[in-house]
Amino acid sequence: MTAWRIAGRPLEFPPPLAAGIVNVTDDSFFEGARSETPERAVEDGLALVEAGFDLLDVGAVPARSGPAVPADEEAARLVPAVQELARRARVPVTADTFRVEVARRALDAGAAAINDISGGSDPEMLDLVAERGCGYVLMHIEGPPRVDREPAGHRDPVAHLKRWFGERIQAARARGVAKEQIALDPGLDFDLSVDDDLEVLRRLGEFRDLGRPLFVALSRKDFLGAVLAGSWERRAAAAEREWATAAATALAVAGGAEILRLHDRSSLDALRTAAGIVGGGGVRTGQPVPTASG
Repeated sequence: MTAWRIAGRPLEFPPPLAAGIVNVTDDSFFEGARSETPERAVEDGLALVEAGFDLLDVGAVPARSGPAVPADEEAARLVPAVQELARRARVPVTADTFRVEVARRALDAGAAAINDISGGSDPEMLDLVAERGCGYVLMHIEGPPRVDREPAGHRDPVAHLKRWFGERIQAARARGVAKEQIALDPGLDFDLSVDDDLEVLRRLGEFRDLGRPLFVALSRKDFLGAVLAGSWERRAAAAEREWATAAATALAVAGGAEILRLHDRSSLDALRTAAGIVGGGGVRTGQPVPTASG
């Protein structure tokens, strides 16, 4: 059984878990996930927990390209939300940041893990994770975060990502990060083409060779908009990707994803249903099952 060691507790799989997205921003790519202030972020995070989410992933800088956000500004939004949610939410809180100084303050505020979209490129971040013993989400990316690049396209994207993850896991362990602290995010939409994204999702099970849980962030992403529209240029807007996300979530669970980073209750329902079908745990023992009619 795979386990992810985060501060204070191990998370064991199965079943797969849902990480609810909390963005303390006013410019996230999906308008429905803009909490804007730390106070609103706390309200939104608690609502996600009430809906059944197992973790909260809190960020204060959009992952997409855009103007630089000073570290102090990021911390001023992120840290109060993390602190209050860590105190009140009764679920682990992860801090979505690639800056070591912001990550340190988030861990001081009670974050159980750091979700790092820089791909472990900063040795000081790895040193911090090793020192604190927190969980660490290692995301695939081929260059600096928040910078647009044309995806290279890969003959075999799964083989490419497995080699990349193997090298980055080795680098993290050389800095003192325990393997049990690491979860892997394939970085869908980051330096991968739509075809790459789809191939990675089809073959998620092949990443099991790496021995680490998969933290899959696919909610309302651009590649889903491209699939819906049949074109990258005319891709459906983020607001129109709810049910595409639910479908991809169910397939990711079937493929072996342990943690899904999600916006919506509909996707949470898809995760729970898929987990019940795949794992046979959809109905509790002794629960009456209604007779089909009609």
